[in-house]
Amino acid sequence: MVIPATAARVERTVTACRYLLPRIFGTIEGMTSSAAASNSTASNAPAGTLGANHPLKDGRTSDSPLITAYRGGTPSRRPVWFMRQAGRSLPEYLKVREGVAMLDSCLRPELAAEITLQPVRRHDVDAAIFFSDIVIPLKLAGVGVDIVPGVGPVLDKPVRTAADVAALPALTWEALEPIREAVRLTVAQLGKTPLIGFAGAPFTLAAYMVEGKPSRDHLGPRTMMHSDPETWAALANWAADTSGMFLQAQLEAGASAAQLFDSWAGSLGLGDYTKYVAPASTRALDHVRGLGAPLIHFGTGTSELLVAMRDVGVDVVGVDYRLPLDEANRRLGGTVPLQGNIDPALLSAPWEVLEAHVREVIAAGSHAPGHVLNLGHGVPPETDPTVLTRVVELIHSIPAE
Repeated sequence: MVIPATAARVERTVTACRYLLPRIFGTIEGMTSSAAASNSTASNAPAGTLGANHPLKDGRTSDSPLITAYRGGTPSRRPVWFMRQAGRSLPEYLKVREGVAMLDSCLRPELAAEITLQPVRRHDVDAAIFFSDIVIPLKLAGVGVDIVPGVGPVLDKPVRTAADVAALPALTWEALEPIREAVRLTVAQLGKTPLIGFAGAPFTLAAYMVEGKPSRDHLGPRTMMHSDPETWAALANWAADTSGMFLQAQLEAGASAAQLFDSWAGSLGLGDYTKYVAPASTRALDHVRGLGAPLIHFGTGTSELLVAMRDVGVDVVGVDYRLPLDEANRRLGGTVPLQGNIDPALLSAPWEVLEAHVREVIAAGSHAPGHVLNLGHGVPPETDPTVLTRVVELIHSIPAE
């Protein structure tokens, strides 16, 4: 059926309003929780600005393929980068990390910069992703946490009561100096290649804090939302301000975009996400929303949450490998560029199978206002790095549209 021109304009206007109004005004829950939080760390951070020598301001990255695609334009080449591109799949990473604990490597600026740069040199990807860990902001705030091999992040003491939340230390702007220094060192060597900053989303941070360690179903935080909503709101706000400051430090120091990772949001239903989680994600992004850098939101298992994730106020939505990009674009109403979503499992498949899959992802992504190629999850540690290089070469050989 052909939609009359007037009806089509109305339909586009309604879709745009559904997207833009939450970005302008936020949600009622978000405004309420933001005003009510008593242990906010936001006052520790100065008002955000990008200096004149920032890569987005001096022209180094503003017209790069990545930033152009994030802003819905036509890039000079089809951009690609990989989540966890700096990591255990690279022999050079294993060499420089030898004998150095994970969190320590994140807090040594020279080492963090070197690890961030390694995949750019090797693969010719169109972005560097800052090497860090989602629990680094917790550690910098003074929360006792470490990475236990074979387990993941483990807290010294879980956060499960109102008293526990009230006792949480506030992240200070001064404590973020190792992060800013690592970003400055990285950007100085990247030239025209953008650096992407990142942070764990408030729900994912709070889930670790309530459970005290990784969990299969995140029952603890999901229970707290309903059994003690005030304590949950206070914890989510603390996590939001901590994540927001972490993003702000990276962007102001030279990152050209930032991604909010909600690793565990897929454990939530849409109702709980919208009521108990989205306001905190909005609050985290409020720290950097006025800087003018593209903001990306990604979660795993979040096919049913994509619209709500967009509506926290981001420019790009990352899609995991479970949902075809043309369907993701349909659900989002064609309102934002997409990022993704090569299935990491296929990196070990025969080349002809992987190549066909990459081409399918590109075709599906062509329906969106913009598309940045990525995986639908992180690079598996057993991945052959030469395969990633070959994937990049393939993507770059296909003209951008």
